[in-house]
Amino acid sequence: MTSSEILFDAPADPLASGPVLQVEDLHVSFPSEAGRVQAVRGLSYHVSPGEVLGIVGESGSGKSVSSLAVMGLLPPSARITGSIKFQGRELIGQSDTELSRIRGRRISMVFQDPLSALTPVYTVGDQIAEAILVHRKVSKAAAAKRAVELLDLVGIPNAVERAKAFPHEFSGGMRQRAVIAMAIANDPDLIIADEPTTALDVTVQAQVLQLLETAQEVTGAGIVIITHDLGVVAGFADRLMVMYAGRAVEKGKVDDIYQQPRMPYTLGLLGSIPRLDVSEKQALVPIKGQPPSLTDLPDGCPFAPRCPMVVDACHTAEPPLVDVDGSAEHQAACIRTNEIAETDAEGAEAAVEIFGAEVADAPEVAKIPREQREIVLELDQLVKEYPVNKGVVFKRRVGTVHAVAGISFDVREGETLGLVGESGCGKTTTLMEILGLQKPMGGGISVLGTNVSDVDNKRRFEIRRDMSVVFQDPMASLDPRLTIFDCIAEPMQVHGYAKDVIGRRVPELMRLVGLRPEQLSRYPGEFSGGQRQRIGIARALALEPKLVVLDEPVSALDVSIQAGVINLLEELKAKLGLAYLFVAHDLSVVRHIADRVAVMYLGKIIEIGEVDAVFEAPRHPYTQALLSAIPIPDPVKERQRERILLTGDLPSPANPPSGCRFRTRCFLHASLPPEKQRKCIEVEPPREVQAPDHEAACHFAQIRQVL
Repeated sequence: MTSSEILFDAPADPLASGPVLQVEDLHVSFPSEAGRVQAVRGLSYHVSPGEVLGIVGESGSGKSVSSLAVMGLLPPSARITGSIKFQGRELIGQSDTELSRIRGRRISMVFQDPLSALTPVYTVGDQIAEAILVHRKVSKAAAAKRAVELLDLVGIPNAVERAKAFPHEFSGGMRQRAVIAMAIANDPDLIIADEPTTALDVTVQAQVLQLLETAQEVTGAGIVIITHDLGVVAGFADRLMVMYAGRAVEKGKVDDIYQQPRMPYTLGLLGSIPRLDVSEKQALVPIKGQPPSLTDLPDGCPFAPRCPMVVDACHTAEPPLVDVDGSAEHQAACIRTNEIAETDAEGAEAAVEIFGAEVADAPEVAKIPREQREIVLELDQLVKEYPVNKGVVFKRRVGTVHAVAGISFDVREGETLGLVGESGCGKTTTLMEILGLQKPMGGGISVLGTNVSDVDNKRRFEIRRDMSVVFQDPMASLDPRLTIFDCIAEPMQVHGYAKDVIGRRVPELMRLVGLRPEQLSRYPGEFSGGQRQRIGIARALALEPKLVVLDEPVSALDVSIQAGVINLLEELKAKLGLAYLFVAHDLSVVRHIADRVAVMYLGKIIEIGEVDAVFEAPRHPYTQALLSAIPIPDPVKERQRERILLTGDLPSPANPPSGCRFRTRCFLHASLPPEKQRKCIEVEPPREVQAPDHEAACHFAQIRQVL
């Protein structure tokens, strides 16, 4: 008998009954100082047994609020009207006691932040067992046994022991798997997954999506998956609902919406996503402006102020959802759906045509052969280690964390090098070593031809003018007590610029990054996330640097805002001749913006080269797995792709495997005969040239097409 047979009843027949969830004319509002916030406005949708509904849209569109209303988890101050029926039973108006009998048993939820969803003072096994004990009359021993089986089912290695661990002892991916185990513990009929892959590594994201598919097959549940990334749901969802300003603006089958979107907002979302499978430089569509305030919505279509197809009639009345091409299975809320249908292009190509997006020009220096350009940054066998100490009073060293274990690369003038890899591979440590400009523990760092090991404090201060950084979190990197003028001016003040020079330079920088100088007197908290990131970029450019280090600069942004920031970075690179060291975990973004890419694993660079060569002909198994894990916003391609799912988690850098560091998770190593496996175990593979400007560190490197 398999684990799934032990844990679950047979999945329900999807055709045996009506919708598992039916939402009709749902309205949700909250009180605020500015008036009532109309968070959800007349939302209607249904989910059938065994069906996956994707809900997409920007932050603030009402996606999560609508799902929390289904779960009955909104605060008492929320005003909810309309109808929410679960298997024909009305949920609005039910007492919390009644809803508690349904929540966790028949409807379950996977939250965005698994660490917040788990109680830190109880073991993971106890928390999963508790979810079973609350809803089922079983013994504690039986619940504990079932918790272990569930952890094993969701791919937690050594489940018996890991069930005794606390949440903080799990990695982010393992915590999310534990939350999914809890969600499917009672064989629910409906699973709501709220951004279940946000902030996870791409390899873990692929595992989580695969796990949700398994959970659906095993339980027969309907699934609602909420996300802002249209790539995530392309190959997973059956139907899609696009939300904007608290209501649905397009609904239909996934294939129809991706291939023939009929709402300009949907077009913009599709056009804003960098494509992993496109080798030619593509134009990204930024949706200009911001979503409207939900306390004071404008007359007419809420998207009109941001829409490239707006006409006077759009300001008259808010358009209802209407059938597209006479089919009730595809609906859009736009009075110009016929004009969109008449465009020759489809999907993202239509978005580029309608929004008028253009590809940024290449910098002039790009015309010069790479080997003839100045080296802006060079790392030579860089090493960074941290001691592992034990004891409180008398500390003794019991080990070493090998964070960076001898990496080498260079960045040339006018070039972007993308540095990619999972969390814990050493990317951030590498950045900190570069930005610190201190003598490294081992190896060398050279900036603009100067070895940082040989410089005094005065020269180090001078080098900092030529190198700047843009951080991942724009809010944390800007002082909330300073005005925007002071935030941007601060680097120039530190380096002794005259007041009149600063007074002229700061407004120029604001215009350069697409913001208005009149906003300089405002504070960071008054700006959106995308605007704050633009301010961070303006601050980074204040001293006219030659090298900008970008640490995940777009990972915390909505895709529509992300496109604008990426376009800005490309424009600045061409205009100012900048060189970028771009750190990211999203390889789609890297392919779009980078000229070369370096793939890092457990403190080592295991593949490096020209970006198209690495993406189209990856040689290292780890690179192949990373590329296969990135979703493509095309349902047809996504369903046909082969996924390479890595088993296990990243080994500890305090105790890396012998020989090849990737061998413990390597599918190629597992398929080799024993004599070849021995070489992987005993000999660390050197980085060897595989093709012009393409190196890989694998004893048995071979090309594998994954796109």
